[in-house]
Amino acid sequence: MKVVIFNGSLESRPESTSGQISKYFAEKLGKAGFQTEIFNLADSGIPLFDLSLTRKPLAVERMVQVFLEAEIHIWMAPLYHGSIPGVMKNCIDWLEVTANHYQPYLTDKTVGLVCWADGLQAMQGINTMDAVAKSLRAWPIPFSVPIIRSTLFDQEDPIKISALYSDKFDKLISIATTKKIDKI
Repeated sequence: MKVVIFNGSLESRPESTSGQISKYFAEKLGKAGFQTEIFNLADSGIPLFDLSLTRKPLAVERMVQVFLEAEIHIWMAPLYHGSIPGVMKNCIDWLEVTANHYQPYLTDKTVGLVCWADGLQAMQGINTMDAVAKSLRAWPIPFSVPIIRSTLFDQEDPIKISALYSDKFDKLISIATTKKIDKI
């Protein structure tokens, strides 16, 4: 089963917040036997959304292929000024090129949501991604991970995800891959 980890941040450094979270998900999912691909928006070359173009840009064709082949999506983004980055929404808007497919957009894909903020407002980004995923006919899982960035990393090892968030990420992975919520 294929999983795409959609890094909706413009951070592309491996040691960045989005790089560390992407790596965590890729390693955990890989160890569980899933084929993963990290789709880094910063490296994608996705142009501004424009349906008047006579040809789909190559970067858009690649993104659409990656998104449609994956049964599970993990969407992750920082919160900027109360929402997800505009470039992330711009990228997702390109899924409009699938409108005439037998199963358009992200029909029946499972989507896990992660957002981080410097304060307590990360849930706003989760709510935005949830609404977008539903409008694309996907199934956001009923568990998401809003992050207070100052508590994301371990105090002793600042490049390691803290126990608090590794437990939450693991739960998100479990629910996304099994479609079951286990009692703890």
